[in-house]
Amino acid sequence: MKVKRIPMKLLPVALSVLFVSFSVAEPLDIGSRWELFVDEYLIASKKNVELRLHKPERREIVLVTDKPWEGPTCAYFSVVQDGSDVRLYYRGGGGGSDHSASQLTCVAESRDGIHFTRPKLGIIEVNGSKENNVVWKGVESHNFAPFIDTNPDAKPEKRYKALGGVTAPGKNWQYGETAGGLYAFASADGIHWDKIRQEPVITKGAFDSQNLAFYDTTRSRYACFSRIFTPENSLRAIQSSHSPDFLTWSEGIAHKYGEGVPMEHFYTSATVPCPTAPHLFLSFPKRFKPARKKVPEHPVNGVSDAIFMTSRNGVNWDRPFLEAWVRPGPDLKNWTDRSNMTACGIYDGGEGEWSLYISEHYRHPDNRIRRLTVRQQGFASVHAGGSRGEFTTHPIKFDGDSLILNYATSAAGFVQIEIQDEAGKPVPGYALDDMPELFGDELDATVKWNSGTDLSQLRGKTIRLRVRMDDADLYALQFR
Repeated sequence: MKVKRIPMKLLPVALSVLFVSFSVAEPLDIGSRWELFVDEYLIASKKNVELRLHKPERREIVLVTDKPWEGPTCAYFSVVQDGSDVRLYYRGGGGGSDHSASQLTCVAESRDGIHFTRPKLGIIEVNGSKENNVVWKGVESHNFAPFIDTNPDAKPEKRYKALGGVTAPGKNWQYGETAGGLYAFASADGIHWDKIRQEPVITKGAFDSQNLAFYDTTRSRYACFSRIFTPENSLRAIQSSHSPDFLTWSEGIAHKYGEGVPMEHFYTSATVPCPTAPHLFLSFPKRFKPARKKVPEHPVNGVSDAIFMTSRNGVNWDRPFLEAWVRPGPDLKNWTDRSNMTACGIYDGGEGEWSLYISEHYRHPDNRIRRLTVRQQGFASVHAGGSRGEFTTHPIKFDGDSLILNYATSAAGFVQIEIQDEAGKPVPGYALDDMPELFGDELDATVKWNSGTDLSQLRGKTIRLRVRMDDADLYALQFR
């Protein structure tokens, strides 16, 4: 047999190809954290299964903004959970202009995330009275967005923080002008607020909607997600920036999306770290279609809905679900401008569900906010229908003694898991046939093979998971 020789000048290229062909990707080190199936981060291959988005359930109307100091354009709601209590901050009325100094920040309080009351705070005088729930008055109230600072070095008198502000009238940062901006606030109790600095801390952006921040525990820094317009086509969009001290912020970076994902108007983002997996950012942008009009007699154009997307670094965003997370529905008042805006924040009241909130009936006398509920970690799943399917993960390393699943099946459905070695061969004792079919509906189920649940011998080693499913959803997993 005649052997073809590789010319000497091509030898380096050939060797590099050979090296790439036999190189092994670094395993994903997921430690003992929850991983949610909201993207294909863990998935290497799949057959007869798909990622499926799960829509929230509409629940109660929790607040109608019908007080004299509120009105039909109350907006930009923030949900802040403090232990078992929850506060709902929002823009009140006043001034009729984005730049009016008469704008108000209001707060409502609840012990269960359902029944909200307006505390009579006696802080800010409105229409000759302090018998109201107003915590701040000024242009910053246009979009005042508080959060509880989880930075371990945060001082008690600055336990609550917030951003608020707008671009100065007639200014636009796209054209090199930076007047106006976002101001930093702090509070010990979430009621009495002070500016940390008299000058704005972020000046480049288009801040006429909700601009939010939180402490990113995974990266030990503050994160901000603020509004911009894309320079090339003037779409409403989101930028991210970060800070070590909440005062000095990095340059904003516009969000980036995968190939084939359409660019759309994102009016707000409602971005939060996932409560059980803070390394993962969840976002619920209000998608805006400014030219559409469903109700002819309504004075303003535009319709909107809410979508869902995620990120693992705050800049690059996964959006495998292009459909709406919340549609306007049959209520025509939700087909008028600027309704269906998801509030920033998730309330965990226990009992296996998370509460989110969404605005309705903007610019109507009964402007209001409604509670939504989702299964804990249940925004999306790997879904198998009535025919058996399976998927295999990329190589992973973990730190734990057992494998925990958040899953649900039908009465006939099941989930089975095989642990494979780095080469893709079943680890003895952990093959598919070694695991009885798991069926039911559990948030925190420990996987059990015939040999038991102990995985300590595999801790720190490179493995793969092969998951077989039938009429089932797998929402999340964790090595614990």
